Amino acid sequence: MISKDLIIDSGSAEVSIALLEDKQLVEFNKEKREVKFSVGDIYLGKVKKIMPGLNAAFVNVGYERDAFLHYLDLGAQFRSLHKFYLTALQRQGRIIPVHKFKPEQDLDKDGKIADVLTPGQTVLVQITKEPISTKGPRLASEISLAGRNLVLIPFSDKVSISSKIDSQEEKNRLKTLIQSIKPKNYGVIVRTVAEGKKVAVLDVELRELVRRWEVAFSSVRKEIKAPKLFIGEMNRTTTIIRDMLNVSFNSINVNDTDIADDIRRYIREIAPEKENIVKAYKGTLPIFDHFGINKQIKALFGKTVSFKHGAYLIIEHTEALHVIDVNSGNRSRSGNDQETNALEVNIEAAREIARQLRLRDMGGIIVVDFIDMQSSENKQILFDRMKEIMANDRTKHNILPLSKFGIMQITRQRVRPEMHIETNEKCPSCQGTGQTRPTILFTDDLEKALSFIVDKIRTRKIYLNVHPFVASFIKRGLIPLSLKWSLKYRIWLKVQPVTSYHMLEYNFVDAEGNEIDLA
Repeated sequence: MISKDLIIDSGSAEVSIALLEDKQLVEFNKEKREVKFSVGDIYLGKVKKIMPGLNAAFVNVGYERDAFLHYLDLGAQFRSLHKFYLTALQRQGRIIPVHKFKPEQDLDKDGKIADVLTPGQTVLVQITKEPISTKGPRLASEISLAGRNLVLIPFSDKVSISSKIDSQEEKNRLKTLIQSIKPKNYGVIVRTVAEGKKVAVLDVELRELVRRWEVAFSSVRKEIKAPKLFIGEMNRTTTIIRDMLNVSFNSINVNDTDIADDIRRYIREIAPEKENIVKAYKGTLPIFDHFGINKQIKALFGKTVSFKHGAYLIIEHTEALHVIDVNSGNRSRSGNDQETNALEVNIEAAREIARQLRLRDMGGIIVVDFIDMQSSENKQILFDRMKEIMANDRTKHNILPLSKFGIMQITRQRVRPEMHIETNEKCPSCQGTGQTRPTILFTDDLEKALSFIVDKIRTRKIYLNVHPFVASFIKRGLIPLSLKWSLKYRIWLKVQPVTSYHMLEYNFVDAEGNEIDLA
């Protein structure tokens, strides 16, 4: 059984989430706290331009570039949604409950957008893709509100069950159950995690989603002008945790007590016996260094990614697609012929490629150049293995068999920009300036800072975080420099190596884990 661990680093500027499987980093997400657009956010937008040739419209939702809304993304129930919004506007927020509302006729699938929208019109839209590169957000007017177990679709009456639930008996149970508790004029998609859930749990979640939808319309007023956020999705951190979190985790470590408490409450609802897997990290080392995350990030986000026995991948990104080249490197296995070696390298590469797609959140078209194999049987083995490995990927994807040139094509849904992390570091001597201070004076700088802390701040328990090479230098010898400083200033000093620091970077931390300001 695969062991799963979640590590969450909550900083002042961003929150980083790392998912480990068997201690290997497989998913990594960062959310800047000021990020405005998230998939799932619902906006009041203003139609700026109708494009009959594209059968689409450009809509202003507050982004620097207008967002794109295609006719097919309006949804069959667009007229009902728009009428409900206009009714709420006329009644100044005194809404008619959706289950008492008379729906309008569904849109024709072969219709024209110019017959439905006009420039200057206010529309309710939902972000389906975040702004990527030079493109604005992608929109839909088929609104859905996601919970952990259910997705609510207003003005639809359909009940759909996740195809990942294998048992037909369970599918029938869930469908009958939801049909018996859902209000009229609401559709519901039952998510995979709802398998085995009791009616009381699903009923509470369904009522909360309905309440959230109708409360949003109670605040509609004529003086509120588009573009404006109408219903905000939970922040990406909470959304990722909601979608990712399940009782199969071995541990969840977070360096923020508030987030730890939120997750603990959430775990208590879905699996009370697992509440103790949530731990608030109190160490003085950065949490990602303590769990070895930063080292894996440095190794995995570069252009060249090594895997077993000297083989490696070259990963290139273009505007149109991603290209991955598989290389055997200096790998050799005596006794194996070339075809067998090629198959072994390709299968190991497939495992690493699947991991990289999840880790970097690569979307769109991915082209993989595997090592050439002659045997059709071996090509089929590789194709089957790739599908099997990719089955763990929650993002929608499609894989084509190898072409006669040994090329595999993969499409993977892209809803947000690819995760890109610069792994190259600045020159440790000059920090990219081309000039450097004498490094022989670096330890003098450290001692001056230490003296300032002792004299001005008067704390006696201090942690010094530095690059591992510097830490080794300070701690070397029979009477190390760190011990001399401790005795000289009558303090308790612990030197800690931090792999993410560049060569001459350092900071001092007090006993409570707070960075000491030297300004």
